[in-house]
Amino acid sequence: MSINKNLAIVIMAAGKGTRMKSDLPKVLAPLCGKPMLEYALSSARALDPKKIIVVVGHGRDMVKEQFSDHDISFATQEPQLGTAHAVAQATGYLEGFDGDVVILSGDVPLIKPETIKRMLETHKNSNAAITVLTLKLDDAASYGRVIRQGDTITAIVEAKDATPEQLEVKEINSGIYVFKNSFLLPSLKRVDNSNAQGEYYLTDLVNMAFDEGLVVNCVLAEDAKEALGINTADDLENIERIMKTTS
Repeated sequence: MSINKNLAIVIMAAGKGTRMKSDLPKVLAPLCGKPMLEYALSSARALDPKKIIVVVGHGRDMVKEQFSDHDISFATQEPQLGTAHAVAQATGYLEGFDGDVVILSGDVPLIKPETIKRMLETHKNSNAAITVLTLKLDDAASYGRVIRQGDTITAIVEAKDATPEQLEVKEINSGIYVFKNSFLLPSLKRVDNSNAQGEYYLTDLVNMAFDEGLVVNCVLAEDAKEALGINTADDLENIERIMKTTS
């Protein structure tokens, strides 16, 4: 398979994983015999991108050492100030790149390359600035809510910033995106942290794109399990069970 010169992938992998009850960086937690990050990397490699950038932070030297034999670049996020701040650390590798950027999370290991390919196809066909992978959950808990006017996505609101009405929304953000790099780079510079968590949210770019009259598209995950994230030791056990029953 030839390299896709119009595709770059950024994997966010800087989290400490305080609730994992482990001294290891979160993305090095063993999952079915491999470090957790290996799964997102495997999906990224299957797309043959021009470049893969892993944003590291907590335990970054351990992560770099573990993956030193891989053809990837590393960017450092220190301190960790949110998802937009994480992606902003990778912009040095994206300057002058005229293509699409896929954003993955190192703690979302079940995402399939086929799903990302579906997102890229939708993104290209609709000439979107952003394409978001969404899913529908009866119990959306702490996930960001996808806000629409009709079929149009107007915003993604983090749970801690959502109104009671918005918290009733069942369509949620997976945290997996495709961006036009020509929109991503300048927009990251405009994100502020005036929200409940005092963080720089990548989701703010959805509001920006809508305000600018740009296309924001979505792909609904066919299997909600693909977007499950790992934040606790219980999450890790749950996903390990899923992997063992589907392998």
